[in-house]
Amino acid sequence: MRAQTRQCLRSSTRQQGGRRRRAVSAAAAVTIGVMTLGALAPPAASDSAASAAAAARPDAIQQALNTLVRDDGMPAALASVQDRNGRIHTYTSGVGDLTTGSKVPRDGQVRIGSNTKAFTAVVVLQLVGEGKIGLDATVDTYLPGLVRGKGIDGRRITVRQLLQHTSGLPEYGIHVDDDEIRNRYFEPRELLDIALRYKADAAPGATWGYSNTNYVLAGLIVQKVTGRPLAEEMDRRIIKRIGLRHTYFPAPGEMTIREPHPHGYHRNPANTPLRDFTEMDPSAGWAAGQLISTNSDLNRFFTALLAGRLLPAAQLAEMRTTVPAGTSGLRYGLGLMSRPLSCGGVYWGHGGDIAGYETRGGATDDGRAANVAVTNIPTDEAATQHVKDAVDRALCG
Repeated sequence: MRAQTRQCLRSSTRQQGGRRRRAVSAAAAVTIGVMTLGALAPPAASDSAASAAAAARPDAIQQALNTLVRDDGMPAALASVQDRNGRIHTYTSGVGDLTTGSKVPRDGQVRIGSNTKAFTAVVVLQLVGEGKIGLDATVDTYLPGLVRGKGIDGRRITVRQLLQHTSGLPEYGIHVDDDEIRNRYFEPRELLDIALRYKADAAPGATWGYSNTNYVLAGLIVQKVTGRPLAEEMDRRIIKRIGLRHTYFPAPGEMTIREPHPHGYHRNPANTPLRDFTEMDPSAGWAAGQLISTNSDLNRFFTALLAGRLLPAAQLAEMRTTVPAGTSGLRYGLGLMSRPLSCGGVYWGHGGDIAGYETRGGATDDGRAANVAVTNIPTDEAATQHVKDAVDRALCG
């Protein structure tokens, strides 16, 4: 698989160095509307002038999206932001289709890539709470004899290590090229078989190292334990439970996006023209990256998760128990990442990218939430920083 396609199956942790490529953070941002109460006397002239000047300034979040389009070459950028009081603001910039110049659908559907991992982890942890999976049980407990390779032994890898990316399992995505990812349907076992051709990256538990292979195995464990497809379990346990009306797991062979959406674009190598990658078979992501959703649904998901609506307290605490994951204060739990905010504290989310789309954002413990999508995976540090800044601005504004 060529350089940028390898990025497309990865999460927002590409900036962490090592064998992984730099990930670009797509971010969300917020403005909180201020209601002005009537006064007994008109404001002073200077106050009126200041208010007029403030009203004339472009919204800070809109500015952030405009920068991503104007300076960073994103065809489109979309954001949805929820404040502490549950008010929702949505934003768009750019064009939804480079060929026709059509508008960007407000809160349109996008492929959310590795945000899918947070959903998979929630299903696993629900099954842990039900006593059907043990976090510290080995992979072989559920999939006996399946995981064997060079330095790889499913009898030594735990479910916790899969969800935490400390299993040492090699990545399969770097060995699949653009055309395969776009046009071929992969069975989950095929993805695992690709990974098992290569030696382990590290011994189980030795170090943190992001690998989509971990979540393919987690998905296979869910299916073995429940006897039902992962997509059905996600739909029943999460999507319908908290009312994610625009989130779904594409069916086998389903290459289109069902609801209004901006087109997604991909270039590989980085200096080549953009190609429309809107229609593609997302099965190479499966439990690690197949979902389609909207920014607002992602906000609802992460807010509900942190509020304890999806997991018992014990399992949510496990999910939020993190290990260092590279630079910039990023930490990884069980399918959930924490990132520091400039205003103090952290926000919790995941982030994801798949050819054509990048999504970044998350929620805070006090109910703020923000997610942004862009319709091309950024390839330079400036764009990476711009989306990071947008997330921070959204949650600290």
